Amino acid sequence: MWNKKQGFLFIVSGPSGSGKTTLASGLLKAPELKNSLVRSVSLTTRPRRRGERDKKDYFFVSENEFKRLLKAKKILEWTRYLGYYYATPKDFVEGYLKKNKHLILCLDIKGARALKRFYPENAVTIFVMPSSLSVLKSRIEKRSRETAKEEIRGRLRLAENELLAADTYDYCLVNEDLKQGVEELKGIILAKIKSKGQD
Repeated sequence: MWNKKQGFLFIVSGPSGSGKTTLASGLLKAPELKNSLVRSVSLTTRPRRRGERDKKDYFFVSENEFKRLLKAKKILEWTRYLGYYYATPKDFVEGYLKKNKHLILCLDIKGARALKRFYPENAVTIFVMPSSLSVLKSRIEKRSRETAKEEIRGRLRLAENELLAADTYDYCLVNEDLKQGVEELKGIILAKIKSKGQD
């Protein structure tokens, strides 16, 4: 049964170059969502970079601590990238949900499915599509100027596979224009929050 006292998890996915992270960042600046929407903070084993703050940008932990949290079932979903672990901490997410706050998370398809299983009533999945494959290719190439052609091809193949999952999401958004994309994403979230109050 839906608990009105708990918030939503707005999970945004999309292939590399779709603009999902930029859209989510733009959304957090919206005055209408200032007091109700929070960016989820991930946990990572990678070293802290200059200017990054613990518990603000990431929860920085050792690999041993990560494995301890995983064993204690304190991690909702995780992935390994370039030799480091990245994860969504359970206590952080549930702390905000219980305060009736809403969280926005940028996750891959595997992570989105995991959270949908954990929170079937709270999780709202939104897939960000590029306007076309040629636009996506251009964005990936632009972001990967020093990347080998084979790696670019690999990223494009992965993106094509990810696009096949779009119809399994609750909402699908085509990101042609950043400003318009932020407005569409904001519209989805505000409508969902409003519907919760009317249930």
